[in-house]
Amino acid sequence: MIVVAGEGLVDLVPSGTGDGALLPRLGGGPYNVAIAAGRLGVPVSFLSRISTDAFGDALVERLTESGVGLGLVQRGPEPTTLAVVTLAADGSARYGFYVEGTADRLVADPGPLPAEAAALSFGTLSMVLEPGASAYESVLRRESARGLLTALDPNVRPVLIPDAEAYRKRFQTWLPHVGLLKVSVEDARWLAGLDEDADVLPHLRAWQQAGPAAIVLTRGGEGLAALTGQGELVEVPPVRVTVADTIGAGDTVQGAVLAWLHQHGALSARAVRELNAEQWRAALAYAGAAAAITVSRAGAEPPYAAELVRGEA
Repeated sequence: MIVVAGEGLVDLVPSGTGDGALLPRLGGGPYNVAIAAGRLGVPVSFLSRISTDAFGDALVERLTESGVGLGLVQRGPEPTTLAVVTLAADGSARYGFYVEGTADRLVADPGPLPAEAAALSFGTLSMVLEPGASAYESVLRRESARGLLTALDPNVRPVLIPDAEAYRKRFQTWLPHVGLLKVSVEDARWLAGLDEDADVLPHLRAWQQAGPAAIVLTRGGEGLAALTGQGELVEVPPVRVTVADTIGAGDTVQGAVLAWLHQHGALSARAVRELNAEQWRAALAYAGAAAAITVSRAGAEPPYAAELVRGEA
């Protein structure tokens, strides 16, 4: 089983009518990862604290509909986090957040995860906002030491990070406990303190030396890449589609890569480290096909397994 830990929230997305109206869409980076993996037919459970308000009820209902287990979900009366989304002309998204006193920040460490858990994924706001961030960090360190494959997608939101250097140093302390690191090229540059268009590969190699068995890099319109356990950079081109927006694209990649690893018996750091270039091309192609479907429709709507099968037919 894959456990995905982190926030579920509501994105307020432009309606597209030009009148300034905002439509609520269920989301949050880890939440989208869990939805993506669940819809691809692999066993997945969500670890979070979700509000008992109407938005929280809708978040829980969608998890169930997508095949995600609720055994690790905590509920509380605090409100649901809100993210206000601004879309650029190319469909890329920018975010503003309402996070004070919200439910997901108050998650409690559940203690050792169930015996059937083989992988654990983290990321986004949940690794920034206290006191929840420290609870998740404790889970990361403990479950990595117990032998679970730990996956991290920082999915950086600079607007919520008051001290960039402190966060970068904290990120470095996570790496020895991470089996699979996934970053966008933009996040990699931010985490490394690089200028726009700078080469991130030397920094990826340094991060890999600190712990991760492999690193997956998302590059927008340039496709996906993986730095393998053998130090080889494997690249696959993007799937060409008409983009509605990019909300949830990277989260779909994370969920789909984890689903592929489960499907191929590779949910361990050792197995990830031993994947060869051909296997990584297959994993990235699978994830890229899933993400292409997500970006072709409004909001974070990852595909079901049957949709990928139809796309390959």
